[in-house]
Amino acid sequence: MRILFITGEYPAMQGGVGDYTRQLSQALGALGADVHVLTDANAGGDHLRVPAGAYEPTVYPEIDGVGWQLWGRTLHLCPQLRPDVVHIQYQSAAYGLHPAVNTLPWRLRAWPGRPRVVTTFHDLRFPYLFPKAGPLRWQTVLALAKGSDANVITNPVDWARMTQAGLGNHRIFAIPIGSNIHCQPPQDYDRVRQRAIWGADPETWLLAYFGFLNPGKGGEVLMRALAGLVRSGKPARLLMVGGKIGSSDPTNQAYLAHVEQLIDDLGIGDRVQWTGFTANDQVSANLLAADCAVLPYREGASLRHGSLMAALAHGLPIVSTQPPESVDEAASAFPLLCDGESALLVPPDDPVAAADAVTRLMSDAALRTRLAEGALALSHHFDWDTIAQQHLEMYAWIV
Repeated sequence: MRILFITGEYPAMQGGVGDYTRQLSQALGALGADVHVLTDANAGGDHLRVPAGAYEPTVYPEIDGVGWQLWGRTLHLCPQLRPDVVHIQYQSAAYGLHPAVNTLPWRLRAWPGRPRVVTTFHDLRFPYLFPKAGPLRWQTVLALAKGSDANVITNPVDWARMTQAGLGNHRIFAIPIGSNIHCQPPQDYDRVRQRAIWGADPETWLLAYFGFLNPGKGGEVLMRALAGLVRSGKPARLLMVGGKIGSSDPTNQAYLAHVEQLIDDLGIGDRVQWTGFTANDQVSANLLAADCAVLPYREGASLRHGSLMAALAHGLPIVSTQPPESVDEAASAFPLLCDGESALLVPPDDPVAAADAVTRLMSDAALRTRLAEGALALSHHFDWDTIAQQHLEMYAWIV
């Protein structure tokens, strides 16, 4: 099976979709697939976040900017490689919101002996463009989905939305993402020493947030919750693990500035520390050093977030947010967080509830142990070997 992935980002660019594509490529290669990756010209070279695997795909960093040249590069590669499957990794910001990627499956249909086309939808939320642009963006997404021979949906919220759009289960496959960060700290890792780097002694409540900041991830709620803990005399510190913003969405920079100003306004600058973008083993070390992860996503805890997958894989007690009721419609298709068993779930946009959940967690050692064990058990549903096998079964169904 020969597969050509198309992705708007790839290591060493910073971004979850790029890391995901590399992890999936490695896992597919280990199962005997021949994997190639067409991606942005800024990708390739040293891979900082993801450890080198036994298999590495062939990478073509040939997409210079965004636009219709994506068609040309794809149509140039396909006759050379003759892939069985062209698999698009779709996140709108990674393609500059340009429609070329949305119409690529229809262009490939005109090619004799065409490969089958699969699209993975990593996030069906779109950056703001202009008033009433939402319906237009949604129509371009539906065009991409309908032009593809199969579509991968990574989380229950997007599954429900696609099902309601009439695609039908015969065109969509529920395959969650895995953690881009393995639980592999440096060989000389020492938890006490790692915590001390960030000013945390044994009595400190060291909270961890992992992932880039954007408006959907609850950065303001996180900071207000921390401020509430500090005002009530709790020994809380917050470790912001990883890079501040990614390579794909320029709107994140404005939101970061907003959150940094809020930190100053709340007077908690001495309680918030940023690790910056680091090697994978240091990300793992910093997650393991924390007492719990606080991930107050505004749309509820979602399997679309690699940051959540990483917290699960590291067996961290997690405080996150309740998903919308629409998740219930897709519950049978995905393994889900269970409140009180694999996480504590609070209402979105509620810093008081988030702070109360942290207090409850840090005041109850038995609860922390139960949530840590539940998180680790749930993480086994997101192993990359399982995810790769699910992809191969899907490819076999359409080829």
